[in-house]
Parts: sequence; C-alpha cells; structure tokens
Amino acid sequence: MSTEELVLSQSQELRRGTVVLACLALLEEAQYGYALLETLNDAGVSVDGNTLYPLLRRLEKQGLLTSEWNTDESRPRKFYRTSPEGSRVRVGLEREWQDLVASMARLTKENRGIR
Repeated sequence: MSTEELVLSQSQELRRGTVVLACLALLEEAQYGYALLETLNDAGVSVDGNTLYPLLRRLEKQGLLTSEWNTDESRPRKFYRTSPEGSRVRVGLEREWQDLVASMARLTKENRGIR
C-alpha cells in the first residue's frame, strides 16, 4: 500500500467522528439530508449518502436530532434539526474537540523538536 493510500485510509478514520459534531452543529437550523450532504462536502467534510443517512437515523434514535416531513412541495423531504439534548451534546463535543486539537498540537510540536 502506498503512502498516499495509507494517508487516505487513516484520514477517513479521523473524519468519522467529526461528522457527528458537524451534523449537530449544522442542524441547529433544519435541513433535509441531501442539502446537509452538499453542505458537508462543500466544507471539505467528505461523506457519502450511504454513511450520512444511517448516521442521521442513529442520531435521531438517540434523541440528538428530531425530524419532520415536509410534504408542501411535489417531492416530500425529511428535515432534520438538532434537538435540545443534541445541542447540549454538541457543546460538550465542541469542548472535547478543542481539547483534542490543543493536545495534538502540543504532541506534534514536541515530536518535531519544537518547544
């Protein structure tokens, strides 16, 4: 396996957990799944529908998202929104994310001999 392939594989692992935080943050305003998928991809958070839709259902089952069908237009769409509990979890995850970023910055500087 080439270095490039290894980096791609490992970066997918890194991104996996960040998608939850990104969804909870973006869904503070209701969006339907495909629009969310486009927003994530445009922001550089690569995710495909086969990953996103099961994640949305799981977050809804955990009580972190709510959903509602909009049937006003010709094509019904399911809109998702972060629940009050999801907002509280998002705040906690953001705190964890910032702590992790700071820790990784320290570790990578130390390993490069920069102090």
